[in-house]
Amino acid sequence: MADWITARVKARKTWSNNLFSLVLDADVATFKAGQFTKLALHTDDKKVARAYSYVNAPGQDPEFYVITIPEGQLTPWLANLEVGDELLVQHSAAGFLTLDEVPPGRDLWLMATGTGVGPFVSMLAEGSCWQQFENIVLVHGVRFADELGYRRQIAELTEGRSQFQYIPFVSREDTGGTQTGRITHAISDGSLERKAGLPFTPEHSRVMLCGNPQMVRDTLTELKNKGLQKHLRRKPGQILMENYW
Repeated sequence: MADWITARVKARKTWSNNLFSLVLDADVATFKAGQFTKLALHTDDKKVARAYSYVNAPGQDPEFYVITIPEGQLTPWLANLEVGDELLVQHSAAGFLTLDEVPPGRDLWLMATGTGVGPFVSMLAEGSCWQQFENIVLVHGVRFADELGYRRQIAELTEGRSQFQYIPFVSREDTGGTQTGRITHAISDGSLERKAGLPFTPEHSRVMLCGNPQMVRDTLTELKNKGLQKHLRRKPGQILMENYW
């Protein structure tokens, strides 16, 4: 049975017309960067719960990055929460998109679409990645530039770290400072490797994928074409992934 506790909204931030973050006052269990828990609405006749990754580093106030689904049962309600309002959060965390699951390698590629960047922000904030890999590349794909949530925080967390690169992709508008198009196309034509100055190789590359299922599937296919394979505990590979719905 899920171990639900009552949380209170401590702060909130609006990123765009359908993206926001909630910071909670909640005594949650210790978790690993990259893991998720569940948020829930409890009405008289049902409980509606959905999984959300921690954006914060372990030990900080729980923070979650949410996209509003207009027809959804939970996110419109979450979007209307204000500071001081209560909600339910699952005490324990789950998930295997964590750095201790990644086989040793030289280059860590973190690839996300939309709110899937959340667990990677947690990893950058937690900090063990800096000792584990020589090169770290965060690739974040969105439709419009105002959906590049946490861009400033990413810059602050990685300031002065020459081993880090941030490569944002915007697919539906042409803006300065971002790549135009989709991540999968940039893998296929080699432009992502050229941009980062790092090739995809089974020897050196370790890739973590998080985002919409189509992006995860398509990116997995393109990376397999580069010689990389899905990582399994019983059969080590180079690619770890998590779908975001």
